[in-house]
Amino acid sequence: MSVSSYSVSDRGQMALPAETRRRWNLTDGGAVEIADLGSALVIVPAGSGGLRSIVQEAISEAGGYAALASSVVDEEPDLA
Repeated sequence: MSVSSYSVSDRGQMALPAETRRRWNLTDGGAVEIADLGSALVIVPAGSGGLRSIVQEAISEAGGYAALASSVVDEEPDLA
């Protein structure tokens, strides 16, 4: 995983490097989805699957919502 920093302009815009746009097929105004997690933003290419699909797959791989919630409560009792 690579992490990069980008500046946001006074108009609220930021530019992605050409290599990143090509890798994620974000040419000609390609769409992205943004999840505001409170302490972080997650930006993913929109389209087939998208952010909702990624989250659903992660929940499924964790054994379903109940199992995931239970493990979070076990690790972080303050969240219960």
